[in-house]
Amino acid sequence: MNWNKWVQQTHRWLSIAFTVAVIVNIVALARKETAVWVGFLALPPLALLMFTGLYLFVLPYATRWRSRRRTD
Repeated sequence: MNWNKWVQQTHRWLSIAFTVAVIVNIVALARKETAVWVGFLALPPLALLMFTGLYLFVLPYATRWRSRRRTD
């Protein structure tokens, strides 16, 4: 498995973890539980999603830039 596929798969699993964390947060708020850690539960997957998402966003531009540089 190459690097790009690995980052893409990680990004997908992180999005599932983030979604579950948000649902847990909403359920905790609906039950009037005031545990602070529940609110912070979604932050680690969100931070990792940001980095993997930025990498995946820049990937096509970097590939185009590299291919143009090789042909010159």
